[in-house]
Amino acid sequence: MKTEEIRNKTIDQLKTELLNLYKEAFNLRFQKSSGQLENTSRIFKVRKLIAKIKTIIREKRD
Repeated sequence: MKTEEIRNKTIDQLKTELLNLYKEAFNLRFQKSSGQLENTSRIFKVRKLIAKIKTIIREKRD
């Protein structure tokens, strides 16, 4: 997801997306620990996207 797409969403939509990303990150960590994860780079992409969304939520609040 590009930054422009994230900026066009409302804070409620961003919070929903953030919750989904937290769930995905948890599932990815669980898969990694059990040895079932094939695409390990997805973990880092999800973490960056979480940080990006949190930053934009903070910007919109101010």
